[in-house]
Amino acid sequence: MASEHRLTTTLRDLLNQQRTAALGTVGADGTPFVSLVPYAVDTRQRCLVIHVSGLATHTGNLRREPRVSLLVSENAAANGPVHALPRVTLEATAELLAPGTAEALACRAVYLQRFPETEPMTELGDFRFVRLLVHAARQVAGFGAARSLDREEVRSALGPAP
Repeated sequence: MASEHRLTTTLRDLLNQQRTAALGTVGADGTPFVSLVPYAVDTRQRCLVIHVSGLATHTGNLRREPRVSLLVSENAAANGPVHALPRVTLEATAELLAPGTAEALACRAVYLQRFPETEPMTELGDFRFVRLLVHAARQVAGFGAARSLDREEVRSALGPAP
């Protein structure tokens, strides 16, 4: 059995340890918009899951343009170096899921496993689950340790550890 690349293990750890990401969407006029979103990792579908309000600017943006970018970063220590922070920028396509569908219910289960305190929010009528299908990434694992990943490499990191 082939061993996994150490940066893939590092990426999986980063995605599973962090809970929020900066979500980049594009407005109707082409203006970039970035917001903070909690996310969960669906290791079975090898995607990310977010839960969004229909009232949020980013939701309207991703309805019009489903191509998004997501930045996940280790938290910076106060007065610590920031240029070597482990981080990844993910390129993805957002799928806004209709409530009550099998896909939405599966995403809800994954999301609640990570954020059980949000259960009441998952019952609100204007909220939707979004599946983020990642197709590429740029990982910085520290100073001098960076790489680009294609879809299959990212899917490997989104799956369970070998």
